[in-house]
Amino acid sequence: MNWGIVLNHATNTDKQMIHTLRHRQDLLPSLAIVLGAVFWGLFWIPVRAIEQSGVNAVWTGPIIFASVTAVFLPIALWRRRRLFMRGNGLLSGGILAGLAFALYALSLNLTDVVRALLLFYITPLWSTLLGIFLLKERLNVNRILALLFSFSGLITVLGAGIEFPWPREVGDWFALASGLCWSFASVRLFQGGSAQMFEKITLFVFFAFCTSVLLALLPFGIENAAPSMSALLNGWPWAAVVAVLMIPVTYLTIWPTSILSPARVGMLLMAEIVVGVASAAMLTDESFGMRETTGTLLILGAAVIEVMRQQTSRRHKPTVHKSRA
Repeated sequence: MNWGIVLNHATNTDKQMIHTLRHRQDLLPSLAIVLGAVFWGLFWIPVRAIEQSGVNAVWTGPIIFASVTAVFLPIALWRRRRLFMRGNGLLSGGILAGLAFALYALSLNLTDVVRALLLFYITPLWSTLLGIFLLKERLNVNRILALLFSFSGLITVLGAGIEFPWPREVGDWFALASGLCWSFASVRLFQGGSAQMFEKITLFVFFAFCTSVLLALLPFGIENAAPSMSALLNGWPWAAVVAVLMIPVTYLTIWPTSILSPARVGMLLMAEIVVGVASAAMLTDESFGMRETTGTLLILGAAVIEVMRQQTSRRHKPTVHKSRA
C-alpha cells in the first residue's frame, strides 16, 4: 500500500490512525482474528439447525466441511501442484489446523460443552510455551497478565468453579488434543508467513473434512448412524449458507495466524466464547448475568493487554522450494 498517497488525502485523525497502522502492522490481523472469532462464536446456530433437520450430531461436522470442500474443489484441482509444495509450513500447517477443528467439533458431541471449551482454550498456554522454545519469544509482563486475565475470564464465564477439568472421557481427550494441534498449527502457519493463503485454506478445509468423516465412522459409545437422504435434503440449505460464509471466516482465521504470534492468536480467539455465550442467551433460555459479564470483561481485558504491546516474535525463515505451477 502507498501510504504517502493515502496520507495526502486524509484528515488529521485519519493520519494518526494510518500512522498507527503503518507502524503497528500487528493491529489489523489482530482485529481480523477477533472478527473471525465472532463468526465462530455463532457457528453453533447452523450446526444446531442441521442437527434439528434430522442429521446425527456426529455427522454435522463432515456435512459442513463437505459443503465447503465442494466450493474449493474446482480451483484446488486446478492448482493441485501448489497444494503439496514443501516449505512455508504449508502442508503441516494445513493438516494440523484441519485436524484441530475436526477434533474440536467432535469433542462438543462427546463431552460437556463447558469441558470442551475449557480444555481447548488452554491453547494460549501451549502456544506461549511453543513460542518460547520454537520462536525464541520472551515472556514479558504483558503476556503474563494477559494469560492470567484470559484464564480467569474463561473459568468465570463458563462457571467452572475452581476444579480443573482433567480429561476423563474420550471427548475430553479430543478437546485437549485439538488445542494442542491448533497450537502447533499456529506455529507452523506463523513460520510460513502470509504467502500461499489459498493453498493453506484449502488444505485446512480438506483435512478437516477427511478427519471429521474418519472420526464420525469410529465407534465412541454413542449413536453415529449416517444421515438419511431426507435428513440431508432438509439440512442442505443451512449447509450451503455455511459453505459460503466459511470462506471469509476461514480466511479471517488462517491469515492472521500466519502473521501473529501463536499465543496472541489463542487469546484473541477466546472472543468466540463471549459471542457464543451471549448469542445463546439471546436466542435460547441460557442465562447471561453478572458472572458472564465479569468473565467477558476479563477476556476483553486480556485482549487489550496483549495487543497493547507490539508483537516482537521472530519468524524463522523456512526453506522454500520453487514450483513449476
